[in-house]
Amino acid sequence: MVILRTAAEIAAMRESGRIVARTLSAVSAAARPGVRLDELDLLAADLIAAEGAKPSFLGYHPRWAPMPYPAVVCLSVNDHIVHGIPSRHVLAEGDLLSVDCGAHLDGYHADAAVTVGVGAIDERARTLKETAQRALAAGIAAAVPGNRIGDISHAVETVARAAGYGLPEGMGGHGIGTRMHEDPSVPNTGRPGRGLLLREGLVIAIEPMLVESGSDDSVTAADGWTIRTADGSRAAHAEHTIAVTTDGPVVLTTA
Repeated sequence: MVILRTAAEIAAMRESGRIVARTLSAVSAAARPGVRLDELDLLAADLIAAEGAKPSFLGYHPRWAPMPYPAVVCLSVNDHIVHGIPSRHVLAEGDLLSVDCGAHLDGYHADAAVTVGVGAIDERARTLKETAQRALAAGIAAAVPGNRIGDISHAVETVARAAGYGLPEGMGGHGIGTRMHEDPSVPNTGRPGRGLLLREGLVIAIEPMLVESGSDDSVTAADGWTIRTADGSRAAHAEHTIAVTTDGPVVLTTA
């Protein structure tokens, strides 16, 4: 069921979104060579708790997962596309790190992600992560009343495919509100003019995931959570929670 949110509900989600944005910024800044992933997860936990909020991911247990998610943020390195579980893995110069964070405050969730370079990164890595951001911006721009979900999907896909990147099959964004994942799904590929009609009050997370090699194939790691590129090439992930309004799309996950 698709739920349209009131102005008051969107304002509440904006507060959750600010917490997510500040956490993403701090974790990204701390992602340096020699830092362990579990250290970044602890930083995120402390920041979210200090804001009086709770992490959306910790303990989340969808039907397809073998266990509840055991961490506060998802940290996906290089060929890990999404849902990477923080571990004692040590970041190295040149790594690409995707940081995905969700938090809820007063019953309302927000969700966002960014891919950052660890130390100095090569030009191909820089282009990959910048294109993920451009694909996200294109998807957001299409999120206006009267358009359809397919217009968002098509905008994301157009940017990614033009740059030669893959879009992992079956992955994309989602509705969000009093639950982290709600209807509708927001695919990263699609045809314009198709799908759910966008109306004022719809709140969704748009999240392009790009694969450097151009492949759309992915595999699930042994932990049952981490999604990796099938060919070992690098990936980048970008995400914002946005509200559809008569004044245009409003990004809720900024500081």
